[in-house]
Amino acid sequence: MSSLTVRGLTKSFAAAIPVLTGVDLHVPEGSFTALLGPSGCGKTTLLRLIAGFEEPDSGTVALGERVVTGAGRSVPARRRGIGFVPQEGGLFPHLTVAGNISFGLPRRQRRDGARVAELLRLVGLDPALADRSPHQLSGGQQQRVALARALAPEPSLVLLDEPFSSLDAALREETRVAVSAALSASGATAVLVTHDQAEALSMADQVAVLRGGRLVQLTDPRTLYRRPGDLDVATFVGEAVVLEAELRGGLALCALGELPYEPAADGVLEGAARILLRPEQLRLSAPRPAAPTARVSSVDYYGHDSRVWLDLPDGLRVSARLDGADLPVAGTDVSITVRGTALAFPARASRDAAAAL
Repeated sequence: MSSLTVRGLTKSFAAAIPVLTGVDLHVPEGSFTALLGPSGCGKTTLLRLIAGFEEPDSGTVALGERVVTGAGRSVPARRRGIGFVPQEGGLFPHLTVAGNISFGLPRRQRRDGARVAELLRLVGLDPALADRSPHQLSGGQQQRVALARALAPEPSLVLLDEPFSSLDAALREETRVAVSAALSASGATAVLVTHDQAEALSMADQVAVLRGGRLVQLTDPRTLYRRPGDLDVATFVGEAVVLEAELRGGLALCALGELPYEPAADGVLEGAARILLRPEQLRLSAPRPAAPTARVSSVDYYGHDSRVWLDLPDGLRVSARLDGADLPVAGTDVSITVRGTALAFPARASRDAAAAL
């Protein structure tokens, strides 16, 4: 396995519309990185440039010390030693599971049934499936076979292009766990393209957030969620409560009272600001004197937890995340307390998250 280093990568297509503009990315050897962003942000284009399916306008791609794109050279995709798992698995329908897995191996190794069985176990499948055809497998099994095929030649890097997008919720989670475990067990260096925040946060060692063809934040999942680089990233990687505030004397004065806060990377220490809270930080109770109060607008029940929509006196609607028991009823008043600290950003208007991300 090798590290991946991307420097200054740019790419434009028809009418010279820029898709990527100077992307820098480093993926350490043996680590798992998720490229996170909505459709059209450039993440799949970046993956295809790394794989060698497209050529960049400028910039370099290196696997370890080996430059495969840029610096006056371009190594063909088939010689880069990269495993690729597409969205639908891309299995050959006329080959068995064993035939698919061993397809890219030298002829001598194709007859090695022990290697196929080893790879099937690695991705959490019974080796008895080796003689089945792809149409006899579930969608999740097909994706695991596709991963086994990508891992078979021991590539320097494995690329996964939204491999779980076509699976239903339960199968998606099961397959995601199995794929993550297999990549970890193999020691593979991997890059996953996804627009699913939960997928990125739960699987990756680091998450690269792309917006408008630029990499706007690269960090570990916990830091990304707790200390996003800006409010647009904050609202994209999870539900957010964003409030206007006045920072004074170490406290943020806002619609939820006086809250302790920390400045964001480009935050402020005093004066006008916008503060970020996560819905799970809000706690609800029966109305109490002098406590911030809101009216329950509606409750979304999910079983394991619930989202409670609250209308504040100033007309702002926010949400709280609670467990599934003892939920308030729509139309009732509740008091709100906040657990932990807020994150303070400059007061300038944040771009509309849906448009920017």
